[in-house]
Amino acid sequence: MADPALSRRQVLRGASLGAGALVLGLTVRGVSVVAATGAAPASAAFAPDAFIRLAGDGNVTLVMPQTEMGQGIYTALAMLIAEELDVALEAVKLEEAPADDALYGNPIFKVQATGGSTSVRGYWPVMRKAGASARAMLIAAAARQWHVPAAECRTEPGEVVHQPSGRRLAYAALAAQAAREPVPADPPLKSPETFRLIGHSQRRLDTAHKVDGSLRYGIDATPEGVRFASLACAPVVGGKVVRVDDRPAKALPGVQQVIVLDDMVAVVAETSWAAMRALAAMDITWNDGPNAALGTADLWADLEKASQAEAHVALDTGAAAKLSGDGVIEAHYALPLLAHAPMEPMNCTVHLTSGKCEVWVGTQVMTMTQRAAAQEAGLSPDQVTVHNHLIGGGFGRRLEVDGVRKAVRIAKHVDGPVKVVWSREEDVARAPYRSVYGAWLKARIANGKVEAWSHRVVGPSVVARWLPPAYDGKIDSDAVDGAAETPYDMPALLVDWVRHEPRGVYTAFWRGVGPNMNVFATESFVDRVAREAGQDPLAFRRNLIGKHQRARAVLDLAAEKAGWGTPLPAGAGRGINLQYVFGTYLCTVAEVVVAEDGTVAVKRLTTAVDCGSPVNPDGIVSQIQGGMVFGLSAALYGQITLANGRTQESNFHDYRVVRIDEMPQIEVHIVPSAEAPGGIGEPGTVTVQGALNNAIYAATGIQLSRMPVDPSLLSKSAWR
Repeated sequence: MADPALSRRQVLRGASLGAGALVLGLTVRGVSVVAATGAAPASAAFAPDAFIRLAGDGNVTLVMPQTEMGQGIYTALAMLIAEELDVALEAVKLEEAPADDALYGNPIFKVQATGGSTSVRGYWPVMRKAGASARAMLIAAAARQWHVPAAECRTEPGEVVHQPSGRRLAYAALAAQAAREPVPADPPLKSPETFRLIGHSQRRLDTAHKVDGSLRYGIDATPEGVRFASLACAPVVGGKVVRVDDRPAKALPGVQQVIVLDDMVAVVAETSWAAMRALAAMDITWNDGPNAALGTADLWADLEKASQAEAHVALDTGAAAKLSGDGVIEAHYALPLLAHAPMEPMNCTVHLTSGKCEVWVGTQVMTMTQRAAAQEAGLSPDQVTVHNHLIGGGFGRRLEVDGVRKAVRIAKHVDGPVKVVWSREEDVARAPYRSVYGAWLKARIANGKVEAWSHRVVGPSVVARWLPPAYDGKIDSDAVDGAAETPYDMPALLVDWVRHEPRGVYTAFWRGVGPNMNVFATESFVDRVAREAGQDPLAFRRNLIGKHQRARAVLDLAAEKAGWGTPLPAGAGRGINLQYVFGTYLCTVAEVVVAEDGTVAVKRLTTAVDCGSPVNPDGIVSQIQGGMVFGLSAALYGQITLANGRTQESNFHDYRVVRIDEMPQIEVHIVPSAEAPGGIGEPGTVTVQGALNNAIYAATGIQLSRMPVDPSLLSKSAWR
């Protein structure tokens, strides 16, 4: 989408000539925002360090700081600008931001990253203030030209209106004068009752371009002269290449190079198909190294052992002294390794020349990508240009730069640009995984109420590696997210964390991150405690909520819409999952039927969500639905297993996703709210496992302690 012929130097030069453009510079939480409008051609628009340019034809260009990977952020952020600037949404054009933490750093992470359901949360004030400031300056310019008070003027899409006289001026006609107006320090924002766009469902800006094929993903990048590479990495972490017989590969048509490195082998060919065929034909001998005997059972044993280690306390309000002796309920929950398996295969195109590196990729982390490429190429970051593209599924996988590093290492041996594409099997078997996690919980009940509660989390610190400044060496905030802060008022609560890095695998964020484990454990244990106390899980939660009225609202709405308490046939059950994560309150009720052989059919998922001010309601529903499919796939089928250090799963036949005939009915109900927005990209994934587990518990009387669902534990003999 970006104009490659328009450099920042050219933009600055055009700006300095006073090209009749309105320029607005803001700094919000360390992020520079510039809005511009004018009658000059786009190439002369004044927009240094800009998020926004408003050209003379009335079209707004939004330099998008966040990556579009199917979550609809291109539309949502454009809506914020269009709302406050008062232009039609269809007038907004988008281009990807270049790599630059200082200008485009996520206001929450402080680095240029898309993840953690932070895009709308972080940019809600930034984008609105930028648009509102530009609108205020346009009004001031019109008032000055008409010699009237600014208070008598208002805007309609693309123009300023003088209310008493009805006179109108298009934004383009006001650009030169508006550029000379002072920048308002605190521009008034629109009140919610005047919103034309925010809170009203809008069609996604990228849909038409997806349909006609004009959108470009990373895998579509084809610089002139590009060649194609397929790679095979060591199948065991720590493994090395011993011997390669490349004669069968070189005998195939189209094969140009075989590149053998210490821990991987790549074939470069004229086409991707030729490279894949040649790689499959090669005989590669590996030394599997220190993890050659590692199996899944070892990971579980290591996790159990780690739970006994000294923990770091995240929150302590006096629970420890009350959680010993008789009457204490205990439970342990665990989650397995998971792969991301995005539909767009992992890919990266690199052209490495003397003193310069160009990278074409779809990434969630632009500047991390730039630095990784520079490090592998032996260059400085300013010698690396990253062309970002839309992403066909990220889920946290493209928060990692391992693929970029490997592509640059291969490109060092190739004369010209080379596109490295991972096969599905290579990605499933060699990628960083969502780690194994464990949770150990205790509770004491007195007079039917929770008296004390503890939650020990055991798992790795991805944050410590991925964003070291965010880790203090004691508590990883992501690791305890969803455990330390819940929708409940616990009179005495202890949350602690044991850092445990599993051996033989690389770990990474996975859609839903820390709350996946913690919400699953908390909500499963809430049901366990409720039933042992002889109480209905809905009533028990209502008593636990206390002051959290937004939590009560989503709980009651979901229960009502799901028909909680109405009769179900034998073998059927309903289960609740209530959560507060990513700044969003969400409750899901799952309805399941468990067959005689223990297989589970999910019939219905009913969700109520309060994510604060809803920007694009249709986008919220889509994100929850998509997240639920992702989470349900993991809950029913998802696990990566190891034997002799090697991953046993390879593709969607043995790393299952929910199929169309297995899809439940999904209902999403949005609770109106005037609060600042919360995140929505990940809560849908998080909510599924607890609701499903509790529905199975209701149907069978058996509570599973580990995902995915194991039908052998739920067969007729176990519960009927």
